[in-house]
Amino acid sequence: MNGVGSSTPRRVISRQEENVVASTELEHRPGTGVAQVDPRDEPSAEWGWHGTFPKGRQLAGWIVAIILLGMLNGPHESNIENYILVLTALTIMAGLLWDLRRQRSPWRH
Repeated sequence: MNGVGSSTPRRVISRQEENVVASTELEHRPGTGVAQVDPRDEPSAEWGWHGTFPKGRQLAGWIVAIILLGMLNGPHESNIENYILVLTALTIMAGLLWDLRRQRSPWRH
């Protein structure tokens, strides 16, 4: 990967060096206290996008759950389709509620 826009020189390993292993030392970078993302670690940081869409994920999940429950009104031969739709919608809603709780807790993992 070409380090476009990166100012950190890269080490070139010659063929004479053998048994090269990674160092266990941490690289301390001077900064302003705000976590900086290295484009070599996260290529998407070079063009400005980095992160997730928690509001979009919540909105899409609730819309899908409502659509699934709306599909209960249909020409079903038996109730097994209804059970599957309700179970799927409840599973999505439980996941969305868990995600909301996880986002608001101070112990984010």
